[in-house]
Amino acid sequence: MFIREITVMELESSKVGTETTEQSFPMDEQTFRVFYESTARPLWSYLSRILGSATLADDLVQETYFRFLRANQKSDDAAYQKAYLFRIATNLARDHWRRLPRQEQGEAADFDQVASNDRTAEDVQQRSDLGRALGCLNPRERELLWLAYAEGASHKEIAEVLNLRAPSVRLLLYRDRQKMLKLLRRPLLTMKIQAETDHRS
Repeated sequence: MFIREITVMELESSKVGTETTEQSFPMDEQTFRVFYESTARPLWSYLSRILGSATLADDLVQETYFRFLRANQKSDDAAYQKAYLFRIATNLARDHWRRLPRQEQGEAADFDQVASNDRTAEDVQQRSDLGRALGCLNPRERELLWLAYAEGASHKEIAEVLNLRAPSVRLLLYRDRQKMLKLLRRPLLTMKIQAETDHRS
């Protein structure tokens, strides 16, 4: 997977001619570079997994950062900024799904083809199993599970990203996790996820 570097100047110039360009972004180039380097890879992975498309993830990453900067949020807290970024990405992904005719939603995703740095035969097989299982989940289920087990987000952070009530996250996560475990057919993957679940409990 290759993450192309994005600069504040590029984001500003990409929207030339729109009404939003009248407002300058509040984050300077160096601050944005540090933020981008710490969040771009996990953001792309999140979008590619919930959408099932590396190409679409590439497109939405830039739009996500543009909207993040345009929002001019004031907090300097890194955790808050990352949660806010992921919330924007989630809303963009959901907008994409809503625009698709229902019959095309299942055809649009190809979770087996999402890029990864893993190269061993076992990893390839496991990614294939995981991809098929993810493809059987709805977008909200994929969002929840990826944030919890790939990003290691807390229930509070998940609630902020997905616009849920924090107390409901635990129950939703339990239900989605059980559904995912049933979909996975390889014992090794099932044992790994179950071990992670036991550790988080």
